[in-house]
Amino acid sequence: MIFYLVTFCCAFAALGSFLFGYDSGVISSSIEQEAFLRRFGSPALSDAVAGGIISSYTGGAIVGSMLASYVSDYYGRRMVLFIGGLLATLGAGLQGGAVSIAMLIAGRCIAGLAIGQMSAIIPVYCSEVAPPQIRGMLASMQQWMLGLGFLVAGFKRWVGYGCTLRGGAFSWRFPLSFPVIPAIILICGIWFLPESPRWLIEKGREGEGRSVLARLHLNRNATNNQLLEHELFQIQESLASEKHFAVRSWRHLLLSPRWQCRILLACGLQVFTQCSGTNVISNYSPRLFQTLGLTKSTSLMVIGLWSALAQLWNTLFMLFVDKVGRRKMLIPSLFGMGAALCIEATLALYIDFNDPNANPHALRAAIAMFFVFSFFFTALGMISWIYQSEVFPTPIRARGSSMATAANWSVSLVFARCSPIALTNIGSNYFYCFVAFNWAAMVLVWAFYPETAGCSLEEVEDVFTAKFVEEQSERSFVDEKTPVAITPRSQIRRQGLHPLSMNPTYEHPTYDTASIGSSHSGSGNDIETKAV
Repeated sequence: MIFYLVTFCCAFAALGSFLFGYDSGVISSSIEQEAFLRRFGSPALSDAVAGGIISSYTGGAIVGSMLASYVSDYYGRRMVLFIGGLLATLGAGLQGGAVSIAMLIAGRCIAGLAIGQMSAIIPVYCSEVAPPQIRGMLASMQQWMLGLGFLVAGFKRWVGYGCTLRGGAFSWRFPLSFPVIPAIILICGIWFLPESPRWLIEKGREGEGRSVLARLHLNRNATNNQLLEHELFQIQESLASEKHFAVRSWRHLLLSPRWQCRILLACGLQVFTQCSGTNVISNYSPRLFQTLGLTKSTSLMVIGLWSALAQLWNTLFMLFVDKVGRRKMLIPSLFGMGAALCIEATLALYIDFNDPNANPHALRAAIAMFFVFSFFFTALGMISWIYQSEVFPTPIRARGSSMATAANWSVSLVFARCSPIALTNIGSNYFYCFVAFNWAAMVLVWAFYPETAGCSLEEVEDVFTAKFVEEQSERSFVDEKTPVAITPRSQIRRQGLHPLSMNPTYEHPTYDTASIGSSHSGSGNDIETKAV
């Protein structure tokens, strides 16, 4: 079954992710243009000024990601993208028209606010409008569009390189102003997209939510109407049960044992992404390739090929993320990245690549390891955005995603500050740190991360709820005669996922819409007794 409309909606919303990738990649080439340096930094920018220009963007993104949930919870997911588009337009205008370093930094900070908001909410929106069977593919639009933005901007490539041919102020003003175009398209088009049906139903607008679900999930012949009715019932039932555990403050969210595990899982996966070493490789790849003895022009050519292949991997992995499952992709991904960096560091330790007589096969192997790393990183990069939008219930999904995204940006800022110092002092031995990070993360994923693929968001919620109830029961004494209200495991199996299973079951039984409500009804005496 092909869902054309919902796929288009997610791709359009992910224009904000394109801005994410483009803004992150274009700044390094722009501030190195001769015309830019003549105006602001002749003969060169100081480290403090260059650091301020780059880190102001990350600082803005941290603040923006935390603010996103306030707008999203009260005004809807689309409003966040609309405000993000407005801020991105303002930020790009200030950067392109900058007449001072302070104005440029202000523009970068505002652009960061926009990207922080949108990067936190785009996966949430895509997950909430997507059918369960392709939710991973649609939520991974964030990573795909982010990669496309990097590819278009790059480091002294494509837009940056093309503008150097024109010369003058145009060489840096146009690349920095270019985000205005996709941002305006996003601003104008976002209100033509449907609002998240789960947010609508949570706000009591059930008629609108049902209409959106029908428009996005029904096939042409309406043969899947029963599954649609069951999905609607699951959403209503889940929201009704969550009212008993309403989160009224950030303090309650952070200190409640019910949510702490999920916060750690979502934030942990984003931390794993930054600790994998990907940002060090992408941000300092020219420097790394030149240490392997490559000329500057050859290094840039290799980097361009590396970015293009990364986008190809994103496209291929999107097609399999729902069929293979999250865990089965994450564990090999983390192991492969650790192995690639271990080989890279070991080669650099024993071979001097600046020596003209160095083994050419070792040089090829060292370059190849960066491409191997890129291949294995793809799964982690995609799933880090998918998972944070799956593990939280609808009332706190935006807040949970905001915290995970803020963790990503915060750790990114740490590595941005530490990596130049580490590369200068310990060189390629720095990669051994990322080997340890990746392999430790692999163990943590294997031990603690449940599978979420192939289930609706409400079925994922059942898994965590059942696990939480069992853990609480084990910690406290329960009398055998005391009834404990928990979700029956048989009911969760019928919904498509065993509560203790780490792998999804992809069988979707046929539901009788006339009996859905009655099958879950009963008297208060029908409470399952928990045996100790």
